[in-house]
Amino acid sequence: MMDDIYSLALWMTGSEKSANELVRSTYLKVQRNAPEREVFKTFRECFFRSIDENISGREPESSVTGEDSKVVSLRQRFADIKLSVLLSEIPGLKHRDISKIIGKPLETIRLWLSSGRQSLAHSVISLDGTLSAGHFN
Repeated sequence: MMDDIYSLALWMTGSEKSANELVRSTYLKVQRNAPEREVFKTFRECFFRSIDENISGREPESSVTGEDSKVVSLRQRFADIKLSVLLSEIPGLKHRDISKIIGKPLETIRLWLSSGRQSLAHSVISLDGTLSAGHFN
């Protein structure tokens, strides 16, 4: 499972250094014999904590108000869409499992997977046809 977590981290962050930090923080927080679903939930929580710290410069516990909360909400939504696609493709999780990890209804996950796969494909293949592990736009 560690390879899957690292692959997810690399695709989510686009950076080897950030991916290594995310994997480390995930494994420090997860219980030793935690079920796979709990490991992926912990990974998601660690990812959101890291983007909040990196993007906003705030501690994760600090309050977010007004327009900041809208920006954070949009970032989280796009990250959840991307993570949904990656959870389906990398470890091959079922839609129902992804729904429980992300905390969204099954129908929402199905919609996200459909549109998210198309968006992710467009962001991965650049105009000159080369592949990259870039960010989901």
